[in-house]
Amino acid sequence: MERKIKIKVDGLCKFFGGEKQKIRKLLLENKTKSEILSKTGCNVGVANASFEVYEGEIFVVMGLSGSGKSTLLRCLNRLITPTFGSIFLDDYDLTKADKQKLREIRREEVAMVFQHFGLLPHRDVISNIAFGLEIANVPLEEREAKAEEILKTVGLHGYGRQMCKELSGGMQQRVGLGRALAMGTDILLMDEAFSALDPLIRNNMQDELLDMQEKLNKTIVFITHDLDEALKLGDRIAIMKDAKIVQIGTPEEILSDPANSYVRDFVEQVDSAKIITVSKVMRKNPDRILNPKDGPKVAIRLMRKHSLSWLPVTSRNGHFEGMVSLHDAISADKKGLSSLQDFVNKSAPTVNSETYIHELIPLYINENMPISVVDEEGKFLGIVPMAMAISIVMGEEYVRHNENLVPKQELEAK
Repeated sequence: MERKIKIKVDGLCKFFGGEKQKIRKLLLENKTKSEILSKTGCNVGVANASFEVYEGEIFVVMGLSGSGKSTLLRCLNRLITPTFGSIFLDDYDLTKADKQKLREIRREEVAMVFQHFGLLPHRDVISNIAFGLEIANVPLEEREAKAEEILKTVGLHGYGRQMCKELSGGMQQRVGLGRALAMGTDILLMDEAFSALDPLIRNNMQDELLDMQEKLNKTIVFITHDLDEALKLGDRIAIMKDAKIVQIGTPEEILSDPANSYVRDFVEQVDSAKIITVSKVMRKNPDRILNPKDGPKVAIRLMRKHSLSWLPVTSRNGHFEGMVSLHDAISADKKGLSSLQDFVNKSAPTVNSETYIHELIPLYINENMPISVVDEEGKFLGIVPMAMAISIVMGEEYVRHNENLVPKQELEAK
């Protein structure tokens, strides 16, 4: 099913300074931000940004300070007016909007959550959350009822009459998020929304945002300078450097295929085991699968041929039945057993394809066998060898090979 595009940005530029056409010409000549500043005295905020954000997606824009990420975000609701390019919300080009249309869009379609909360300290929580509705002339009873409903969503039920200045930083950020949610817009713009919080509260807020997204399915553009936050929250990530987007991809694509040395340096210290799912590393070996009709001799021959200690067993329709070890197959052969059913390990652990690599380690410790990957119906998809998972957990360098990720050292040895 084709996903609906909620935001489409095409050739977006923002220049601060007067020589717009000259700057544009220099960009076409691939001049850098610093070179343009030197030649014109003007600053490039965003340079030729083009991307799409799908409905219901968390699209993260990340980069270091000065990379242009916050400028880009503010262009998306015209808090900053772009110099060139177009921004489509659904089918409407925001760059064509007059002041009245912009007010309507900010009330009805796009809400924003700021880094430093932007709350009204002399008001209580309820009236802060309902502030946007008040500006929109929603009657008092209706807007306070809506605010009470939002309090539950952001985990502040019972705090409605507290003054915002009496709340912790994490609670104040919940109020800011609640104020945006109260407007009922489909799009949320979040500018470094959690960066002012301490690490523990920040992590909790990230979890709560993901839980909220499961229920509300908003289209979210989230700005951050923290790669771990980007990888945790983002369905896709755009990485910016010197006003340009240098790569867009899923967390796994960013980690496994960095576009250049800048991105590679960025992701170098990331714990890949907490980001990469087994779908990227599992091995599909249809010629190395047993079925219930096979006996121990077939199992021994196949495992010795491929230097394996374990093999999965599947039914004729591909349903996972369990695992057989070389040790058990040899023992069964000595006893004169003729069917795998007599010695297959039917309690062998399984995971789905979206399980993260780091989640496999306890299974290996307890079971000491390859972990099988199955779909929702229990059909066998592949296995993840212990050495593969451990190499990623230990930070071993890995590369893409035949659409899977494999340890680089292993590939070079072949």
